[in-house]
Amino acid sequence: MATTSLDARPDVVATQQRNGLLWWLSDAWQMALRNFRHLLRSPELVMFSLVQPIMFILLFAYVFGGAINVEGGNYPQFLLPGILVQMVLFGSVAGTTIGVSTDMSRGLMDRFRSMPMSRSSVLVGRSVSEIVRNVASVLVVVLMGLLIGFRFQGGFLAAVGGVSLLLLFGYALTWVGAVIGLSVPNPEAAQSAGLIWIFPFSLISSAFVPTDTMPSWLQAYAEASPMTTTVNALRALFNGAPATDYVLLTIGWSIALVAVFAPLATRKYSRRSQ
Repeated sequence: MATTSLDARPDVVATQQRNGLLWWLSDAWQMALRNFRHLLRSPELVMFSLVQPIMFILLFAYVFGGAINVEGGNYPQFLLPGILVQMVLFGSVAGTTIGVSTDMSRGLMDRFRSMPMSRSSVLVGRSVSEIVRNVASVLVVVLMGLLIGFRFQGGFLAAVGGVSLLLLFGYALTWVGAVIGLSVPNPEAAQSAGLIWIFPFSLISSAFVPTDTMPSWLQAYAEASPMTTTVNALRALFNGAPATDYVLLTIGWSIALVAVFAPLATRKYSRRSQ
């Protein structure tokens, strides 16, 4: 008489899948806590991510601001969304790139591989921990912006929506940093690879100057850049202007970045760990 395998029973399969998901979430959370503790033990990393945007705010607001004409004439109101996006760009990409490469060079990734844990959870934990650093940086930048005259003119909900959108975009960028960190041979190369393209990527956008002041060929790129899309979305939300199109474009860019770079990073990690 034929017997039915327990593994084929729907209730058993569902339990295995549920337990597998719970284990994966637990692994990702433990990796996020590990990276967060590392940040607490390395205050210089946090200080760098906080000091840099403050320097940019002061330089652009008080050195270049008088020479840049923007609609409404309030340059701090125009500037702060750009600083916020640039800060998340630097923190998410450069921080993840150097962090992943350092863990690889020290053999930590091999130790993680020897443990009974999902490989993708290692990278997910890294990307989640970067959200915490971005939140701390956002608070500091917003406080600094308030001191130089920035105000959330769109109201509380629009401000919360803008910050949430910023963190989503930052999370997507961490996967770009993970791919770069897994593609370079050492942390020194990671530092260069993680920073060399960020400056033109952030500056050729609407972050610091209106794009219509650029040459036509450069303006076409700047207006299509995800950096510009995100800056414009935050600027519209914070200033109480129509923001739907920019918000949807930013969400689309974020989903696309995760869809492309998360599987690529996981694949690279699996190959580097073999």
